[in-house]
Amino acid sequence: MTDTETRIDVTVEHRQLPPVEEQHPKTCPACHSHYRDDELAAALFVCGQCGYHFPMPARARIAWLADEGSFREEAADVRSTDALGFVDLRPYTERLVEAELNTGLGEAMVVGRAALDGHPLQLAVMDFAFMGGSMGSAVGEKFARACESAVMNETPLLAVSSSGGARMQEGILSLMTLPKTVCAVEELHEAGLPLLSLLADPTTGGVLASFASLGDVIVAEPSARIYFAGPRVVQKTTKEKLPDDFGRAEQSFRFGHLDAIVPRPEQRVYLARLLRLFGR
Repeated sequence: MTDTETRIDVTVEHRQLPPVEEQHPKTCPACHSHYRDDELAAALFVCGQCGYHFPMPARARIAWLADEGSFREEAADVRSTDALGFVDLRPYTERLVEAELNTGLGEAMVVGRAALDGHPLQLAVMDFAFMGGSMGSAVGEKFARACESAVMNETPLLAVSSSGGARMQEGILSLMTLPKTVCAVEELHEAGLPLLSLLADPTTGGVLASFASLGDVIVAEPSARIYFAGPRVVQKTTKEKLPDDFGRAEQSFRFGHLDAIVPRPEQRVYLARLLRLFGR
């Protein structure tokens, strides 16, 4: 009896993938309207057709909120360091340099003194474009300094959050910024000064689990994603179907986690009213 050799013929068919249609860089993901950069900036980065809120750069937001010429940046020299020598697909130091070149910022948060409708206040504004607004040790230090400056000058603090959470490249050093920022807010409250917290899209992870949720007044932009863990993680863990608006500002407001949802064009007037109510 002889062994028979089994042969399998495999034919590989090469098919050309359909061309991917290039999307206009400033296309509204909700209604697909196209905008030029100057059009978006003039509209406060809000779609004029459907009201979708595009991410707003930190400096553009500061220019919108602060009285003209009143903003004085602080802690601009604070930078992240690569204490762990972290490398994933690329070195952490390379990612930091790229983020700074792309955004013109030294970190994912800009802090400083300003005035809003004549009311003095301290600003701490995050920018999602800088490494997803992740909170590393430098961001925590900047926020702590903003709290210290607010106490020193006896002014309220307005924090604008937009973050994917703690910065994984800094490991435990990043996680320790959570209690650091919480302690800074506690010192602000002990001085009898308010924290106004504005949540932009997205505000998630460690930022939501720390200072972003500690405001005396917490407001959010329409449809902002606000959660610690994303819907896919929650659904996989709970084995339950989630509502369509899971983690959105509207659900948080419905459950009482927010004081208000304020569209971007109305925020300046709303915040000025809050400052008057707090007697500042």
